[in-house]
Amino acid sequence: QVQLVESGGGLVQAGGSLRLSCAASGRTFSMYAMGWFRQAPGKEREFVAAISWSGGSTYYADSVKGRFTISRDNAKNTVYLQMNSLKPEDTAVYYCASDRAAFRAGITTPPGAYEYWGQGTQDTVSS
Repeated sequence: QVQLVESGGGLVQAGGSLRLSCAASGRTFSMYAMGWFRQAPGKEREFVAAISWSGGSTYYADSVKGRFTISRDNAKNTVYLQMNSLKPEDTAVYYCASDRAAFRAGITTPPGAYEYWGQGTQDTVSS
């Protein structure tokens, strides 16, 4: 059974930082790209960032480019999202997700391309 468990969310003031972690189990972590998504109240789930199975490629939504950094440690089966210069509009529930396809060439962004999801972690940025 595949499990993704996020941690590291919380409350922070605008301009602050948070680091999210997502620990994976139940499948060979290093074979799959990983993504972070978020969903704010009343809005659809949106893509935030993704990293290829090898860690050699990353891709970001324009709204977070230059502020967020995605990384992975395949030895620890963990993917991270470092979030700096946080804004109130970053407030959302953040989810990590694992790609459907093993050894995908490149990075995909649609939520439907991701097969397994974590339970989400709430991040709140106060102004």
